[in-house]
Amino acid sequence: MKTLNLLLFFLICTTISAQGTQLLRQPTLSGSDIVFVYANDLWKVPANGGSAQRLTSNEGYEFSPHFSNDGSWVAFTAEYDGNSDVYIIPVSGGEPKRLTWHPGADVVQGWTPDGEVLFRSAREARPTQTNKLYKVSPDGGFPKAINIPRAAYGEISPDGKYAAYTPITFWDPEWRNYRGGQAMPVWIVELATGELQRTPQPTKERHLDPVWFQNKVFYLSERDLASNIWSYDPLTGDEKQHTFHKKFDVKSLDAGPDRIVYEQGGYLHLLNPSDNSTQQLIIEVKGDMNFARPRWEEVKGNDLSHANLSPTGKRALFEYRGEIISVPKEKGTYRNLTNSPGVADRYPVWSPKGDKIAWFSDESGEYQLVVADQEGSNPRSYPLPNPTFYFEPDWSPDGNYIAYSDTDYNVWVISLNSGNVQKVATDRYAHPNRTMNPLWSPDSRWIAYSKQLNSHFKAIFAYDVQEKKEIQLT
Repeated sequence: MKTLNLLLFFLICTTISAQGTQLLRQPTLSGSDIVFVYANDLWKVPANGGSAQRLTSNEGYEFSPHFSNDGSWVAFTAEYDGNSDVYIIPVSGGEPKRLTWHPGADVVQGWTPDGEVLFRSAREARPTQTNKLYKVSPDGGFPKAINIPRAAYGEISPDGKYAAYTPITFWDPEWRNYRGGQAMPVWIVELATGELQRTPQPTKERHLDPVWFQNKVFYLSERDLASNIWSYDPLTGDEKQHTFHKKFDVKSLDAGPDRIVYEQGGYLHLLNPSDNSTQQLIIEVKGDMNFARPRWEEVKGNDLSHANLSPTGKRALFEYRGEIISVPKEKGTYRNLTNSPGVADRYPVWSPKGDKIAWFSDESGEYQLVVADQEGSNPRSYPLPNPTFYFEPDWSPDGNYIAYSDTDYNVWVISLNSGNVQKVATDRYAHPNRTMNPLWSPDSRWIAYSKQLNSHFKAIFAYDVQEKKEIQLT
């Protein structure tokens, strides 16, 4: 039995190790190498995976890497001097060379066929035309604008005749299955004549991150309700889906000489468009990762959030970096009530008597409600239905219930004696601030909250916990 247990432990460890490092982002592919972003730095790895080599180590953010046409240089955007500008670095490593100096952000998009760096900039921005594409020589000099009035993401075709691009940036690119005014197709323009094509959008889906590969435009589309790779042939108008992921979206892609590399589920993958075969790469990233080491942090007042005053007014609760902290008004010292590295503890609230506190914690893997004494000791966890993010807990004056809302616009009430949870209201429409701010009446019988009407105007509603009925007050 002992031998079997050791064998199982070895197999589990081997399986975890074989999966490689996750959260690898924004890959670019040459004939032999991949460069990607990890922990805000650039790393290089052989095209079939393996151990990665660090290329950059700046304190700021390095992102949007793109190989030169011959694979000898990498262009990227970085914050070396405090601003986001265009840099190049040899693929073997070395000192980055700065190419742009404008105070706005210059974001690399790729390389032109004649070997200049293509980037996006708002240096000539005006209403309705906030971004354009520019090119700059790797030897330096003034950038030159591409003759397109408005463009945000895109590339020039290898023959230099076409540009494939999306005209605008997005205020929330992580909004999955977005259908709205910012859901743009890929625009394909013939640079000599200005003749324009657009990729088809039968479901009004959003198209992102266009790249050229074998005279076709490859891009990300959410047509099948997940972000996958599609292609469009400007000559024939044919379109084709190449990946079929369901659970996790494809986040970015880039084309190499004979394959496409893309980011999905935290890993990097290679795609062969000829037969749609894919390969998940096993990549190991090893470094000092100083940002992840335990360290002292100076807490400033502006860093504290979700303040909650004790009933006596002598102490207050705050949330800071996933910890719940109790701070005295005058005498005494602060207390870290949770002291839980690796756990997100959120939204602390005092009990009516001040002898207990409650908060939401994801220590179990999903957020649960935790109730403990005011020292943070003797915690009791309450599993909650509809696992998601929860907001704004409010303790009933009699101390028996807590009301809260969730990211799906529901108001819930939990009985602290039994642990039973009931949903008491749901908002009619989505809104940016998520929470419905439930508050208890002094007799602990009613919960008041705001909710949208069919007109989208908000009204105040109240819910009777005893009779289990809702009434509209305004």
